[in-house]
Amino acid sequence: MKITEIKKIGKGQRYYLYVDDECLGIMEAEVLARHNLKTGQQLDKQFFDDLIVENGDYACFNRSLSLLAKVMKTEKQLREYLSEKKYPKSCIDKAVDKLKDYGYINDQAFCENYVNLSGESKSKRKIKFELLQKGVKNELIDQVLEKLSDENERQVCLKFAQKFMKNREIDVKTKQKFYNHLASKGFNFSDISQAWEEVINDRN
Repeated sequence: MKITEIKKIGKGQRYYLYVDDECLGIMEAEVLARHNLKTGQQLDKQFFDDLIVENGDYACFNRSLSLLAKVMKTEKQLREYLSEKKYPKSCIDKAVDKLKDYGYINDQAFCENYVNLSGESKSKRKIKFELLQKGVKNELIDQVLEKLSDENERQVCLKFAQKFMKNREIDVKTKQKFYNHLASKGFNFSDISQAWEEVINDRN
């Protein structure tokens, strides 16, 4: 099998690789350079089969790094992202394993960071729901959420309560909406009731 053309794609670092005048696929510059491939080279089928696998692994890993350099992701989120980009499962598995070894994917660190950022603005129930959606394990979420005190939860609830009641009249209808609104945010009945009482007292 003969390499008949190596054609650069735009201004990036990827190339079309043509073998026997047919496009074998899109190759990363690093992979081509690693094997010092040039037009006119004769190589066997096994070499090209292995090259496709190697290129897939390299491209999948590099794409993962580019994403993680911009924003933290859980393992589930990264796997979903790479699947959407049509990378084979074997490439995704290798990339994820390597990234976990390097510490680029760490669901515990993600969970702790998420709780630190959200602990002052969301209920624990809301945080847990969002983390479960992102693929973090239930036990890990509970472990990290233990660091948020009950008093912190009450204070967050009170902030939502004060915001909701701003410029509203105090009546039965408003109270019902108040309870429904805070319950939808994930706060428990006890904290909502306490927040209501504090808002009422502040008005007197």
